[in-house]
Amino acid sequence: MFTSVDIDPSGQVVTFTPKNQSQSPLRFHAVWMRDNAPDPDTKSVSNGQRLITLHDIPEAITITKAEVLDDRVKITFSDRDLAVTYDASWLEENAYDRGHGHGALWFNPSLSLWDGEARLPEGDYRQVMTQDVAKRDWLDGLARYGFAKLSGGPVESGALIDVAEIFGYVRETNYGKWFEVRTEVNPVNLAYTGLGLQAHTDNPYRDPVPTMQILYCLENAAEGGDSIVVDGFHCIQRLMEEDPDAAELLSRYCARFQYQGSAGVALQSRRPMIETTPDGEVICIRFNNRSSAAFTDIPFDDMQAYYRAYRRLGEWIDDPAMQIAFKLEPGECFVVDNTRVLHARKGYTGEGHRWLQGCYPDKDGLLSTLSSMRNRGSS
Repeated sequence: MFTSVDIDPSGQVVTFTPKNQSQSPLRFHAVWMRDNAPDPDTKSVSNGQRLITLHDIPEAITITKAEVLDDRVKITFSDRDLAVTYDASWLEENAYDRGHGHGALWFNPSLSLWDGEARLPEGDYRQVMTQDVAKRDWLDGLARYGFAKLSGGPVESGALIDVAEIFGYVRETNYGKWFEVRTEVNPVNLAYTGLGLQAHTDNPYRDPVPTMQILYCLENAAEGGDSIVVDGFHCIQRLMEEDPDAAELLSRYCARFQYQGSAGVALQSRRPMIETTPDGEVICIRFNNRSSAAFTDIPFDDMQAYYRAYRRLGEWIDDPAMQIAFKLEPGECFVVDNTRVLHARKGYTGEGHRWLQGCYPDKDGLLSTLSSMRNRGSS
């Protein structure tokens, strides 16, 4: 991986020269190298957690010796005589001495953004439940596209919990461990009517917001009621391309959301519609007109422009070219990343029955399960 290594005169920076001459040298600080030392005195062999704190590392830590050994490098630090061996591939993978050429807003390159022409991941319930390769591929599609569908499942109440347990656990809310989606005479939520619903993310009034949602079909004989999904990140990207200032405005100021649909419940949150990390990575969209409260965090001089940006984002979300529609059959379900993919429903008549069940697993379970399967090379 590396042909040579050099320590600067201060001992606080080490530079590795890659074998690939088209790659630039990689520099690392001594304190970073020491903090990430993989030896058993620094990190647990069983789980990789640190056994030391930063205060255990001298502030003036230096590197006293460094050498390249094939695909490994050996480093000795000033605070002890032990030489620590690092995998060169790990250093390359975790190098921070490279250009971070992100724009003001950007998306994780592991994600595939999509529109209405996309072919989204689907899986067979029995295969995903019993075959590791089918499960890994289905989870990989779910993580990459923020959506995946399952067919051929049992038509029985509560079956959605088994789907959630493929990759994680269900977060219980005021709606219970799961909730029923069917017409009610006096509904506490518009989801329980036959009205069409604009594409939205669920529960933006929660903090934290539910990160995944499962909708599982038990009956769907009503006329209409097709499901619609939209890649909110792609809509944000379109807005960024068309009007970067508009997208930045929706990420700069907080919107407000609230819900008070039943006794003893008064949920509210204050978060931006487009949420980013400090370096601008888009990590969440919150879009739900039904649950929006009065916006009070936008300065007077920016309010008109904010509403124009809000309106334009909504136009991209409502654009049929950005949407994929389908009708769930009994035993079918879909899972969405509720921080990214919006879902909608076409209106349906009171004739015939429509019964879905929904629940909220957490995305950390998905990412953990998928990473674990990749690490052990499921086959």
